[in-house]
Amino acid sequence: MSIYEHFRPEERSLIDHFLDLKDQVIDHYTPKLTDFLDPRQQTILKSVIGGEEEIHLSVSGGYEHAERERALLLPSYFEEEENSFQLSYLEVQYPAKFGSVSHPELLGALIGTGVSREKLGDLLINEGRAQFVCARELESFFMLNLTSVGRMAVTCVPITRQDLIHSEDEWQEHDGTVSSLRLDTVLSEIYHLPRTKASEAISRGFAKVNWKIVEKRDFEICEGDCISLRGFGRSKILSAGGLTKKNKIRVQYGKLK
Repeated sequence: MSIYEHFRPEERSLIDHFLDLKDQVIDHYTPKLTDFLDPRQQTILKSVIGGEEEIHLSVSGGYEHAERERALLLPSYFEEEENSFQLSYLEVQYPAKFGSVSHPELLGALIGTGVSREKLGDLLINEGRAQFVCARELESFFMLNLTSVGRMAVTCVPITRQDLIHSEDEWQEHDGTVSSLRLDTVLSEIYHLPRTKASEAISRGFAKVNWKIVEKRDFEICEGDCISLRGFGRSKILSAGGLTKKNKIRVQYGKLK
């Protein structure tokens, strides 16, 4: 069975990229560092690498439980170093008494500088402070070019890893069963909605899978996917597989508190 059969057709190019990285590490004994990967992409990478004994795989997003992380593929005899992941940590300073900075506004401002999302890790917003993680080569670029977020004038300054204001997300884990892994069916199970309402929300562009709006009700959900529904919060698929006696699919999912 081909490895591609386990994944979505649109993920084939990503799989090819990971296979190429794997070959380079094994054939040329060359360490390889990826851009930031979302949880679904991390799941795919771990599946591609599998139990390959010649490669040591580790990930980091700058802090424990980071959502977006870079992956490091090392020949098995290499040792990981403290700066191997080439991460920078930046704080966006602004006059909090005159306004606030939201996650969507900060992300829009960062992307608006011309930098791709793949070069950006997590964005951290908490009590009048805003921070983000990025690839180290972009640190000076953001310090020069990130001067506003929304209508707010800002300055961007480097901070240490220890200065990050992250807090661990609290996920409530649940077990359930679904008749299929269609998006509308999964949303109905997770958020306890009639399937017709889940379908309507999808068609109105209220559902996202891995941070992208999905408007197809029959979109197939996979293990490792992050799902959000406007007004209902965010969830992630921890596992999907195995059938009950009534031929329903067992799923385990986490819901953000």
